[in-house]
Amino acid sequence: MYFAALLARTEDGWEASDTELDDVETLSDLADLAREASPDEDTVLVLIEQEDAWFGVVRVDGEDDPRIYVSDAAAAARSSYGEILLTDELLGREPADDETDLDALDLDGTEDGEDEDDDAEDGGSAEAVPHGPVGDIGILDDLGVSEKELLTLSEDALTEIAEALGASEVLETVR
Repeated sequence: MYFAALLARTEDGWEASDTELDDVETLSDLADLAREASPDEDTVLVLIEQEDAWFGVVRVDGEDDPRIYVSDAAAAARSSYGEILLTDELLGREPADDETDLDALDLDGTEDGEDEDDDAEDGGSAEAVPHGPVGDIGILDDLGVSEKELLTLSEDALTEIAEALGASEVLETVR
């Protein structure tokens, strides 16, 4: 089970809306969804939480590239919603890595080649997704949640973030 909400900053404070991520396939889709929530190009936060295992914050400021923080990359990697947030850039991988791996595959059909490639792939993906937080830990600094606070949030992280922003009441209306 997951929970996702949009918090859009307006002149009058924060406005919250729940959102379904079923049609979101990429980070770009998610950023577009966030931008639609704020016609004035104000700050929009996408808050995602999955079964108290991990949470993510995506910050969209107008047309700027989205900023992302994920509390536990390894847990998020096991979620289809987490996979949206765990971009190659966020994980420190070069986007061309996938193409290079395909070019390096031994496709001669021998068992030895297949086994070696399978082992290399498994080891590579395990190393590429670290346990623990990844992303921009300063994502909420200017909104009242310091890096240290973000790193120490409990299992009810989204509520704690909303409280720090002064948006807990509006977030609760969409929970």
